[in-house]
Amino acid sequence: MEFSYMKVTEEALFYAKILLFGEYGIIKDSMGLSIPYHYYEGAFDTPSELPTAQQAKSNQHISAYTEHLRELEERGELLCSLNTAQLTADLKSGMYFESNIPQGFGVGSSGALVAAIYDRYAYDRIDRSSAVGAEEIKQLKKILGQMESYFHGKSSGLDPLICYLRLPVLIKSSEELGTVTLPESTMGKGAIFLLNSGYPGSTQSMVNIFMEKMKQDGFRNMLKDQFTRYNDACIQAFLKGEMKSLFQNLKKLSGILLDNFDPMIPKQFHDLWKKGIDSGDYYLKLCGSGGGGFVLGFTEDYERAQKLLSAHRPELIQRL
Repeated sequence: MEFSYMKVTEEALFYAKILLFGEYGIIKDSMGLSIPYHYYEGAFDTPSELPTAQQAKSNQHISAYTEHLRELEERGELLCSLNTAQLTADLKSGMYFESNIPQGFGVGSSGALVAAIYDRYAYDRIDRSSAVGAEEIKQLKKILGQMESYFHGKSSGLDPLICYLRLPVLIKSSEELGTVTLPESTMGKGAIFLLNSGYPGSTQSMVNIFMEKMKQDGFRNMLKDQFTRYNDACIQAFLKGEMKSLFQNLKKLSGILLDNFDPMIPKQFHDLWKKGIDSGDYYLKLCGSGGGGFVLGFTEDYERAQKLLSAHRPELIQRL
């Protein structure tokens, strides 16, 4: 993506995010690991000429959102102090959010916008350029979660937190999270990648399905005893760089998702999902809430997986 003016600096850019592990499980206190994804990005811009239809739509979208923030502010419910007067003035000047982050694909399009607004318009914001402690991260997550709830009905705040900090975050529980250093990429044969379903998902409807499933004893027990076990083992192996253990646990986790999260898996991926588990050529998992958008993949042989999955345009995230 190229921005139309030279004032967009690295500091003004907000990147997408990838939740590598923990989808749905983090709602019920399993571990999660989320990383920034620099391939997609967004920043505020102001058109130098008449705005395009897309720029005007973005401006209107943010204007409606600003009204929501102002209402929270007037009721004394907003968890941070925002300069909504300046935000409104900038929007009247035509400001919009220039972004190539696909909406509804599980990579943080609303999170990047929320992070950008907090960064530019929050008074006494928590400074991400300095070391951010555990208590500050918890506070940020709460603030940003409230701000993002406008888009999804309810938000954990994790997506905008990753977009704002631009650092990997390890979630040990809803009350225990912090930044973490990832193992260096070995540039080996393996890889983490994305597959594109071709259509967006709806976070709110998928979460509603999940909450209905949680009323079933069998599903709750599966989440507690199986999903959490293999999800957490994947995170621990990944952070230690233990690839053999990672893929052993990924196979189990991918199977659990296929058996228990059927509505969240885009239909065209069901057969591919099973083929990956049976062959060991790759393992698929949800990327965010599912129902559409991207699916996340892991493989020990990316060239082979690329050929097998070429119809779905694999997009490389990181070499393993």
